[in-house]
Amino acid sequence: MGLVGSLQLVLLLASTSTAAGLNIPLEVEQPPTIITHTSGPIVALPFDNTITIRCEARGNPPPEYRWTKDGEDFVPPYVTTDHPGGTFELHNKGLQAFQGKYRCYASNELGTAMTEEIELRVPSMPKFPKEFNFPVVVKEGEPIVLECNPPEGMAPRQIYWMSSDLKHIEQDERVSMGIDGNLYFSNALQNDSRADYCCFAHFSKIRTIVQKTQMAVVVKSLKPGNESTDAADNATQARPARRPSLLLPSGVQTEKVLLKGENLQLECIPQGYPTPTVKWMKMGDKLPLRTQLNNFGKLLFISSVDESDGGKYMCKGQNPAGEVVHYFDVIVEDPPKWETEPPQSQLTVIGTDVHIKCSVSGKPPPDITWRRNGDLFRDDLGSNNKQVFDDTLVFLNAGAQDSAVYQCEASNTHGSILANVNVMVMNMAPRILTRDFQEYAVVRGKDVVMNCSVFSSPPPNISWVKDETLEIVKGERFSDFGGSLKIFSAEKSDSGKYFCVASNTEGNSSVAAILDVKDSTKIVHPPQDMRIISGTTAQLTCQAEVDKSLRDAFEVVWRKDGEEIPLSSEENPRFFHVSDGMLQIMSVNLDDQGSYMCIARTILDEDNATALLTVLDVPDAPKNLEILELKSQRNVCLSWVPGSDHNSSVTEFIVEYEESQWEPGRWKELKKVAGNQATAEVALQGDLNYQFRVYAVNVVGPGPPSEPTERYKTPPAAPEKNPENIKIQGPLPHQLDISWEPLLPMEHNGPGLEYKVSYRKLGVEDVWKEHLVKRHSFVVRNTSTFIPFEIKIQSRNSHGWGPDPKVVTGYSGEDVPTAAPRDVAVEVINTTVLRVSWTPAPPATVRGHLGGYDVHWLRKRSWLEPNKILDDRKTLSFPGKRTLAIVPGLEPFSEYMLTVNVFNKKGNGPNSDPVTFNTPEGAPEQVPILTASNAQKDSVLLVWAPPRETNGILTGYLLQHHLVNETTLEVVVSQETNITGADTTQWQLWGLEEGSLYRFHLQACTRAGCGPPLAQESRTPPTAASTGAQRSNFLTHGWFIGTMCAVALLTLVALMACFVRRNQGGKYAVKEREDRHCDVESQGMNDDTFCEYSDGEEKPLKGGSLLSLTGDEALGDSVSRDSMADYGNVGREFNEDGSFIGEYSGFTHRGSVSEPSGPQPVTA
Repeated sequence: MGLVGSLQLVLLLASTSTAAGLNIPLEVEQPPTIITHTSGPIVALPFDNTITIRCEARGNPPPEYRWTKDGEDFVPPYVTTDHPGGTFELHNKGLQAFQGKYRCYASNELGTAMTEEIELRVPSMPKFPKEFNFPVVVKEGEPIVLECNPPEGMAPRQIYWMSSDLKHIEQDERVSMGIDGNLYFSNALQNDSRADYCCFAHFSKIRTIVQKTQMAVVVKSLKPGNESTDAADNATQARPARRPSLLLPSGVQTEKVLLKGENLQLECIPQGYPTPTVKWMKMGDKLPLRTQLNNFGKLLFISSVDESDGGKYMCKGQNPAGEVVHYFDVIVEDPPKWETEPPQSQLTVIGTDVHIKCSVSGKPPPDITWRRNGDLFRDDLGSNNKQVFDDTLVFLNAGAQDSAVYQCEASNTHGSILANVNVMVMNMAPRILTRDFQEYAVVRGKDVVMNCSVFSSPPPNISWVKDETLEIVKGERFSDFGGSLKIFSAEKSDSGKYFCVASNTEGNSSVAAILDVKDSTKIVHPPQDMRIISGTTAQLTCQAEVDKSLRDAFEVVWRKDGEEIPLSSEENPRFFHVSDGMLQIMSVNLDDQGSYMCIARTILDEDNATALLTVLDVPDAPKNLEILELKSQRNVCLSWVPGSDHNSSVTEFIVEYEESQWEPGRWKELKKVAGNQATAEVALQGDLNYQFRVYAVNVVGPGPPSEPTERYKTPPAAPEKNPENIKIQGPLPHQLDISWEPLLPMEHNGPGLEYKVSYRKLGVEDVWKEHLVKRHSFVVRNTSTFIPFEIKIQSRNSHGWGPDPKVVTGYSGEDVPTAAPRDVAVEVINTTVLRVSWTPAPPATVRGHLGGYDVHWLRKRSWLEPNKILDDRKTLSFPGKRTLAIVPGLEPFSEYMLTVNVFNKKGNGPNSDPVTFNTPEGAPEQVPILTASNAQKDSVLLVWAPPRETNGILTGYLLQHHLVNETTLEVVVSQETNITGADTTQWQLWGLEEGSLYRFHLQACTRAGCGPPLAQESRTPPTAASTGAQRSNFLTHGWFIGTMCAVALLTLVALMACFVRRNQGGKYAVKEREDRHCDVESQGMNDDTFCEYSDGEEKPLKGGSLLSLTGDEALGDSVSRDSMADYGNVGREFNEDGSFIGEYSGFTHRGSVSEPSGPQPVTA
């Protein structure tokens, strides 16, 4: 077998130890594999008590450990039992002796694995050496270098230059600190002279700062005796220009080597006078975009360099005297790293070729060292099957003796990397590590994996069969999962016994697995989001369905905000787990608010549902209530900080006050403000000692009040308001009573409150009569009857008067009117309605507030019975000032007498002179009964009774008969017959068609027109021949009997409808003509006419037009004939024009008559 066979791997489950790329069950003998170890370097800090160096490996047999230090065997002084494997600890004391490079070896009889070198660094405490520094003496313009030479120590390290009083030395283009920590002066000035230059080194990781011995600098002036440094111009002239040179770095060119990813820092610090400036460039290229120039342009900084940042850089320092340059060769290198991944461990069969390739990269190129079980590997030991080709180790025709742990270590100047490669060469029959007859349970719809962990060499073929058959389990829902069987969306039919069969060239083996598919757990009634008021009981339901076999292991668990709720009475006495998974929370409080999750679970699955419980409570008390004065001491602003609204928005804040003078201890509402405000401006009364508090209100209710403010005393002042609700009454004709609401005690604003009452006759007197009183009423006596007065009331106290009062008007006492309306006239509109007009009584005679007018009418006789004297009296009241009224509800064809009087609150005035008038004839009522009898083949006898109310002299009847199509019920032919005899009550109608359905309408008529019709239907009998034929053909058929029953039922319904229509009446052509006549006559009228009172429910008869007895289409107006009793309360409920307000408009009016000659005015 070749390389392909040697790289075949087997995927294993269960507990395995892992070598890179190879999983081998721990039950199988295998060489050690390092699973964890400490990565270097380790830096020991002074405050670390111990240093732990870890090394842990797995293998079978269990590995043993040994350590080397700097290539020599090392026995750890303290091997701890708290850590597994070869881990050991070093104590802080004497730790310096253990500084070095360590390597761990884990060995058993099959091989040895090793770690990379682990470097332990034990830095010493940093400190400057004790030294004496001579003063640095230079001339003006010369450079200065103050050396710091900071000690090495734990990075990071920061350098500072300060004076002895710990003030930073100011740095600029002339004076700056280099990366090395030295302080550089490009040219010296006399003010650089000082004796306390101090260098400080700060090591933040070990929390240490060390200081170098202070140094002195003396700058000598170029002009002897000139110690002044103030004349800058003179000093400039005294110092000659100096050509730039570099204080740092030295030479012309510097090579800079750094690793990829590190930060590049190139520094040029020039000296010269004037101070040189520094410029940077990259030869043959532009500076990278991320380049930063720091330290006043002297430091070039590029973060995280890569290969593209390598090359030649140049810095140039220049001033007017010349320039200097320096070149940097930047080389970016790499430590060793794997090109793709470390070499993988291999399991292969005997006789195959094994290749271990160690593919690494780095700059400079790494050197590769091979080891076998930790020992340096050599290919010249007489073995012909092992060869090394650069980065590849090859075993030809490998055998069991080649099994070992091979190490590949690649290193260059920047570090090294190491990989352990376990090579196992063996032949082995399949070994199934999974227990036989393993039972698996899964819920329906979920995935399940039945394990089959197998180890073998060569790799086995694994197949699954069900129920001892030879058919391999396959399908879309079945998948090979590393030798195990995975079933997707398990179904009930998947339950049963399965067998895992593993085989290779060395043999085969099998195990059984039992699968039971159960019903899934499902929450059918999840908890619902709930908003609940604090203090009540919350119930969260959670009902679930579960497989019967899992009921014993089923439970419902509740969690609040992710934490399980213990339901024991000791821990949570308010939480109860009642039946069907319901959670009951007694006396809910704000702490109970949150997200509640119901988890219905078994050992196999679970379902969950979440509900949000929101607890509503009254708002918290506002805080920080403060008083701020505005324009005066009696206008203040209250401000506060609202408390929590507890999930119910604040609708309003209520400001309360308490004062200690009139009602101490009683809090009263002062002002309400909207819930989105936190301030309230309030005006205060004078001479009171206030306290304030505020509480918030939401839908739950009012919250607790805030803490009250300190007492706030307002100064006394004059009253700010006058009495309100002034009442002026005249209970007696010659008296005026004045009363008002007194000011509240806290509205007094000071002591000595009283009221000034002023009055005078309106428009007559100019001088006010005034009285000071302390009570809240006053009586003016001996006034004239119903005289208007002006009255005003002003409050005052010992500090002054209140505002100017408003003038109100009132009248002295009333008396009954003394005169009657004049010129009363009556205009008859139609048979039941008339218009009454009059001239009002003189206002002086009303002697009070005008209440309105009463209209009285007396029905003296009906012209149908002129000898019978009637005494039918009625009255309508019309409120307000008016000169006309519409009077409805009169009877037609009657004689009336009418009077009018005025009234006020004291009573009625005298009646006017009576007016006598007549109402015209009207159309009669509907005939009460109409029957059709004695039907012959061409005739029928109609019998009726006269109308109960004829409303005039009866002239006859109008009879219509209609031939009706029995299928469509439409009128085919219509005819009219005028019956002129008023006393006629029956009529034989001839000329009818035999066997036909007829509909009859009968109307009673007077000279004013015809009344509403009454309908009746009748059928003429068929001939005897046709009757016999029908009887012989289908009289006895069942369908005929059913049809007759249906016809009978429809006939009954039709009769009921006719009866209803007869009671309601209908609108026919005569009625339509009456309406048109009414419209013509009313063209000159205003809204006082009553044409609109016609019956709105009347319908025209389909199938023809009707004519009156006289043939005249210009009939009279249609008006209501209802009696006044139909209008309910005939009280004083009329509009100003005399029309009804509401009592009259809602009635159905059942008849209409015409007035032959139109409305006629009648006067007294």
